[in-house]
This record gives sequence, C-alpha cells and structure tokens, in this order.
Amino acid sequence: MERSLTHIALFAALIAILGFVPSVQLSFGVPVSAQSLAIMLCGTVLGARRGMLAVLLLLALVAAGLPLLAGGRGGLGVFTSPTSGYIVGFVLGAYTTGWLVERTTLPLGVAATAAALIGGVGVVTFCGIIGMSVTLGKTLAEATYLSAAFLPGDILKAVLAGLITVSLARMRPASVLSRA
Repeated sequence: MERSLTHIALFAALIAILGFVPSVQLSFGVPVSAQSLAIMLCGTVLGARRGMLAVLLLLALVAAGLPLLAGGRGGLGVFTSPTSGYIVGFVLGAYTTGWLVERTTLPLGVAATAAALIGGVGVVTFCGIIGMSVTLGKTLAEATYLSAAFLPGDILKAVLAGLITVSLARMRPASVLSRA
C-alpha cells in the first residue's frame, strides 16, 4: 500500500514536471507539451488503477489552484477551457494504457508502445476533440482538423513511452507495476 502511494505521488509529480518543460502554444489555445508523455508512462509503468490515480491526484491539485498544467495553468477555469477534453482524456487515457499493458502477453516494449498509441494518443485525442468542439463551438470535423496538429508529436511520445518503459524494466524489473 505504501509503495503504491509513493508511486502514485511520484508520477503525479512527473506529470507536473513535464508540464513545466517549455510548451508551444497553438493559435486556438491548446499548448503542446511533454505532459502527455507522463500520462502515457502512468499507464505503461503503474498500470490502470495506479496510473489513473496519479492523474486524478494531479488534477485535484490543479483544481485547488496549483499551476501544474502545461503553460503554468491551474484552477477550476482549466476545466472549462479548450483543453478540458484533453484533461478528461488524461484520466481515461492513463487507465486505458495501463489496462492494455496489464492484459496483453506481447513483449513489454510492443505492448507499452501500442497501449500508449491507443490510450495515450487515441483516447486522449478523442476526448480532446469532443472538448474542443464543445468549448470552441466547432463541428467535430473542425475540432478533428485542429487536433491533427498534435498527432506527429503524440506518436513520437508513445514510442518514447514504450522505450522508457522497457529501459526501466531492464534496470529495475519490479518497478514496472503494470506487469507485476
């Protein structure tokens, strides 16, 4: 139990830290940052439940006003901004990524990369499209077009998540809880 709490807190901190890596602000208000890489790692390393809890912990801190999202954003206002769908997607994406890694018998690198693509890119992007459509008053097609700008970087981050997870498993096999 104590080990799980420590991992959850550490990965919530990792999400926050990667949000401070300089991001690029797109013209329609959504920043491109390394934060989504941490969401993918929550699932590939911690698994579904712990990964989701790490994201929820971070979002509780954001709701309390701490500026922990990309671009130094925090407070309740972010939950109604153009990024609101991505924020919801972070929770579902971390869970989906972890769930897929836990349940597949594929080699860890393949499983982690594929799960990060499905959960960390697919689920997060789907939720982001819905959120942008609602908050910006765009059609789903227009929101999909806007979100396409993220895909090359997100695919790269999914591959990195797979490589990092495999490297971590080689160095400290017991630390990859999604396969424990």
